[in-house]
Amino acid sequence: MRFQGKAHVRWDDLDAFGHVNNATYLTYAQEARSDFFWFSRVREGLTPILSDMVVGRTEVDYLIPIFEGSFDLEVIIWVTKIGTASFALEYEMLSKNGLHARVKTVQVAVTDAKDKSRPLTQAERVFLSQYLEEPV
Repeated sequence: MRFQGKAHVRWDDLDAFGHVNNATYLTYAQEARSDFFWFSRVREGLTPILSDMVVGRTEVDYLIPIFEGSFDLEVIIWVTKIGTASFALEYEMLSKNGLHARVKTVQVAVTDAKDKSRPLTQAERVFLSQYLEEPV
């Protein structure tokens, strides 16, 4: 199973070259990830999950530049690995023009003080397992 989210491409996301700046793709990933773990669950009457995590690693493959703003980019997310205290996510960012980027992140669950990692709970593992697929 894959989570289907969205991220809004704003006109001010375009840089001096007339396309969406590379760093902005990480903002799109963050917005879709927040929806995946928090906002979509609240809309369904469920408790948010994994709100205490940080990004440990990111990787982006830029495929088709985005030359326009003011539309919703489709962001598909799935899990590719579940470890003791971390898990890997992959994302595809699409529009009517095609696949714009593939993103990979490693998320690390952290303590309430946010100063060190902690093991994933059984409930978190069950949730993540629903979206587990082999890496692309």
